[in-house]
Amino acid sequence: MKSTGAEEPSRRGNTSYWQLQDAKARFSDVVRRAVEQGPQHVTVNGEERAVVVSAREYDRLTGHRTGGELVALLVDSPLAEVEFEHPRITGPVRDVDL
Repeated sequence: MKSTGAEEPSRRGNTSYWQLQDAKARFSDVVRRAVEQGPQHVTVNGEERAVVVSAREYDRLTGHRTGGELVALLVDSPLAEVEFEHPRITGPVRDVDL
């Protein structure tokens, strides 16, 4: 790995802490480590200010919505057998040149 003059992150247990200037200088490393090793904490003047996490971890934490939960709710609903009437909408169709 090339040295940029930036230091390795400090560790407390399994957690990595980056000083902001080092995190900025080595952002690719911060992101790679977030994916491979877990959350990467960023400090400013010794105070934790941000945490970089992988996209997968972010989706897990925020409950990435896919619509599956809504479908499951509707299927399990006591009103699942109710049929709704919906009018068919018909309208002119225009030709499109492809």
